[in-house]
Amino acid sequence: MKFTLRHSCLSLCVGALFLTGCQTLPHATPTPVSHTVNAPIEFNISGKIGITSVSTDGSQSGTAFYTWAQEGDRFAIDLTGALGIGATAISFDGQTAMLSSERTGTISATTPEALLLQATGWQAPISQLPHWIVGRSAPSDTQQGYDQQGKLIHAVNGDWTASFEYKSTLPNRLRITHTDGHRVVMTIVHGK
Repeated sequence: MKFTLRHSCLSLCVGALFLTGCQTLPHATPTPVSHTVNAPIEFNISGKIGITSVSTDGSQSGTAFYTWAQEGDRFAIDLTGALGIGATAISFDGQTAMLSSERTGTISATTPEALLLQATGWQAPISQLPHWIVGRSAPSDTQQGYDQQGKLIHAVNGDWTASFEYKSTLPNRLRITHTDGHRVVMTIVHGK
């Protein structure tokens, strides 16, 4: 039961992250952004997230489908497992982060990071994800690398490293790994 809560929360927040009750913000058309960290972040994405959790007992993995609407620092993420099982909603209105699911009820905190820590005991680069989703380095990233076209291909934030894959100007896959072996893979379909 403890892993299920961790899986739901990490999936939700990391992206993480996120489909069913359809809490959505107004539709925002994604635009390729420069590497300037001050440009506002707005997007509507969907996709699949896979998480591998590593512990002394071995590794466990799971997947979920998500939808995510982001407008500035506000977001709404809906997650669901295969066949619509295990719906979870996560939101942040700029002041309060909330997670709601049948398994956990409703949990709230002042930041997405505090919510994840409270729900799972994990610390993860939650606030960096919106930057990474649009292909830019987050303000707190300590390292980043770009390809010849100027696209971000990797970023390091604390013990987490994000690798980016592109089919167009925006990332379509993020691979996020922790130095202890935890892994998150997000496929990203940007809304139009």
